Amino acid sequence: MSLITITGYPASGKSSRARELHTFLQQKAGDSKQVILLSENSHSLDIKRSAYDNSAAEKQARGALLTTIIRLISPNTILIVDAPNYIKGFRYQIYCAAREVKVRVATIYVLTPRDQCREWNKLREGDDRYADETLENLFIRYEEPSSMVRWDSPLFTLLWSDESIPPNALDSIWDAVEKGKVSNPNSGTVATAKAPSDALATLEKTTLSMMQQIMSAQDGSGGVVPLFPAPGYSLKLSLPTRNVSLPELSRLKRQFVTAQKKVITLGTIERGSVDWSEKGVGERFVAFLEEQLQR
Repeated sequence: MSLITITGYPASGKSSRARELHTFLQQKAGDSKQVILLSENSHSLDIKRSAYDNSAAEKQARGALLTTIIRLISPNTILIVDAPNYIKGFRYQIYCAAREVKVRVATIYVLTPRDQCREWNKLREGDDRYADETLENLFIRYEEPSSMVRWDSPLFTLLWSDESIPPNALDSIWDAVEKGKVSNPNSGTVATAKAPSDALATLEKTTLSMMQQIMSAQDGSGGVVPLFPAPGYSLKLSLPTRNVSLPELSRLKRQFVTAQKKVITLGTIERGSVDWSEKGVGERFVAFLEEQLQR
């Protein structure tokens, strides 16, 4: 039905607004729709604030969050994503995931001054507190949402100083959830034919074979390595100048396969048909890996 992305500075009060919104939407939806609040520090994810202390841990945390989002998105579900979501590229990934399942989207921006965030962060204890250096770094790196771009629209700004979300804002959010425009990839799109019955088997077989080839081919110096997703057909993958570990590669494979399974199950509205041959799967997997490994 819809996906709501919560964004704002760390320690800005996003979780409080998310819980308030969750309660409101549950009351409005009643028994007709499931309303899920996905928080990065929930038991299912358990992402610590310390994950933002270094880029490797943060990247892994975002990957786990995105995988869970993709798993929970459903035409009969209102999903609220409570996380910093401070990178516009990551918000775009969330938007694309929602677009694939043909659900409505909305973005909630919790606007809080940095000094207030610092004060609230000091009141936190243990794993719930950001390190001071990390907090300042996230302030600098934060990319503010804009109603001018499709992946942040419709955009609702909530002020930290309000005791609760204003009733008119709640009503507007509900209208976006219930009646808003469903995002499409582009104009002139048509529904594709169903995936072939062996698409899932081809997906698993091709990605596993390519992953094994990558582990065997890399030597830590980077460069381009040839891969063979199908007999008589090769692809080239640009590797970073480091060894990609098996856990990292396995995690990326799971993310890719999870997203592709959604397409197999629910279909897509991209122009033209999706190629589920070993060649087609291999091309998409290489493109996905190059984007992820070069970050």
